[in-house]
Amino acid sequence: MPMENYTFARENLAQISDRIGDAAAHAGRSPEDITLIAVSKTFEADAIIPAIEAGQALFGENRVQEAKAKWPALRGRYPAVKLHLIGPLQSNKAKEAVALFDAIHTIDRPKIARAIAAEMVAQERMLELFVQVNIGGEPQKAGIAPDDTDAFVGQCHDEFGLEIAGLMCIPPVDEPPEPFFERLAALAAGLGLGGLSMGMSADFESAIRSGATHIRVGSAIFGGRDYTG
Repeated sequence: MPMENYTFARENLAQISDRIGDAAAHAGRSPEDITLIAVSKTFEADAIIPAIEAGQALFGENRVQEAKAKWPALRGRYPAVKLHLIGPLQSNKAKEAVALFDAIHTIDRPKIARAIAAEMVAQERMLELFVQVNIGGEPQKAGIAPDDTDAFVGQCHDEFGLEIAGLMCIPPVDEPPEPFFERLAALAAGLGLGGLSMGMSADFESAIRSGATHIRVGSAIFGGRDYTG
């Protein structure tokens, strides 16, 4: 594998680490409290391996089928790597998702919660789980309505026996993200949830200042994506 691939990944990860540190310091937080998820969707092993060997151990994928095609071999080679599902999940993919991922950030309806709960019992695997909130009320986006979050998190716990670690959101792209991040943080605090999965390449520093515990960064690490293939 070309040495420039390793240099690219190492330098980008170092820059992201510095930016996380600066944003955390601005918010009076420790950078150790912020988990970086390297979003590797659409990238093949040749792009991912340099990031792993540069020290990144946690990766995010949007689709179960794509992750299933590339990650078993990678995890066989790098068993310490952890994998988070950050894209939409269909209930008929719950079995594969629970087998493959260590965390799911997109619990957004009772059918999915029920399926994941059943598979975690069947497979004897405990995953870290987040409820996705449609924080901007956008009809094209998945997620629980903000006003329904309390009831849904309670249903996940009481009906399905799920321990919810936190909330996740994707704010509207055409508005400043801070008010949406702050609203998600307030929702989580009201529910006693410590996890906040929010912030991507363009806005993760704002998310950190608003309390993010998990940031999902892809293009700032791997470069631009080619969606034409």
